[in-house]
Amino acid sequence: MVESNDSIPLDAEKIYLGGKEHHVRTRCGSVSVIVYGDQDKPALITYPDLALNYMSCFQGLFFCPEAASLLLHNFCIYHISPPGHELGAAQICPSTSPYSADDLADQILEVLNFFGLGAVMCMGVTAGAYILTLFAIKYRERVLGLILVSPLCRAPSWTEWFYNKVMSNLLYFYGMCGLLKEILLQRYFSKEVRGNAEIPESDIVQACRRLLDERYGSNVMRFLQAINRRPDLTSELKRLRCRTLIFVGDSSPFHSEALYMTSKLDRRFSALVEVSTNYVL
Repeated sequence: MVESNDSIPLDAEKIYLGGKEHHVRTRCGSVSVIVYGDQDKPALITYPDLALNYMSCFQGLFFCPEAASLLLHNFCIYHISPPGHELGAAQICPSTSPYSADDLADQILEVLNFFGLGAVMCMGVTAGAYILTLFAIKYRERVLGLILVSPLCRAPSWTEWFYNKVMSNLLYFYGMCGLLKEILLQRYFSKEVRGNAEIPESDIVQACRRLLDERYGSNVMRFLQAINRRPDLTSELKRLRCRTLIFVGDSSPFHSEALYMTSKLDRRFSALVEVSTNYVL
């Protein structure tokens, strides 16, 4: 990577599984963006949930031939990973200043500007859905529509705050340990998919478990702390005018949050899809 003025984004590219990876330097550090498809087509931005990246969060969708062909026929996909969550990510220097949810939303704006993108479609999951919703609130003219899976919009409840603190302590003292991985897998998948003594764990859960092994605990802790300090967006939701489609599983731990967010959006521009599925997300 060629050194340059910090105000100028830098780009290091490599071909990865048919996509091109760009490392874009922003004010909050370098961020990985995997680009799939024809960049002359409309842009679809994705942002994953906690401890995930595009591979572990969206592979079920984008590895499905029917969905992939439909999406790539209509969009150029820009998979943005939270700092330190990309495939092969190095550990973020401990002396690096912590970032906030606002910082991550602003980072998305810098990515869009780097690629010369105007208004885009956005797809996010849980923590990633919150970041994209915040981005849409701050930069309304840059978002055409939101596709949100099990989204968050409120500040953490005391229960969630405490739960996240427990995860932060596990990350700080033990890194990506077995207990933490089980907690995260419960966040992502239903009991049927996770398996038990009689039913083996599904292939997708095993793949996700292996990908979690690659995460540095300190990198995940930074994203978790930013989400645990997130502001409440409720009062701003009615002002959103972009089309918003919310998906949530009927057994998702974020089901009530999705229903709450739907109730606060303008019904002329939003819709809720409740999915009866073995996948929590």
